[in-house]
Amino acid sequence: SSLGKRTEKASVLLVAIESAIGGNAYQHSKVNQWTTSVVEQTLSQLTKLGKPFKYIVTCVIMQKNGAGLHTASSCFWDNSSDGTCTVRWENKTMYCIVSAFGLAI
Repeated sequence: SSLGKRTEKASVLLVAIESAIGGNAYQHSKVNQWTTSVVEQTLSQLTKLGKPFKYIVTCVIMQKNGAGLHTASSCFWDNSSDGTCTVRWENKTMYCIVSAFGLAI
């Protein structure tokens, strides 16, 4: 999904991805470490914003090999207070898709 302008939350997601993966080439043996790092850093940074939300973060890393990837999510929530932000990042060898869901407490 398109984010339009970069929001505070989108930049948090991008910073976590860059920090965890950076300029690395895809390595199957590192994917678990990278996904864990991305979600933990994202949660840590979102929590530091000090807003009254519970957060859910997902991360998918996929090697660039020509295969298709389709994802979907659905939420039953309050559109006036809850929200989501998804970022798709890529380099020459992989895609990384991170979604953060914020649920007002």
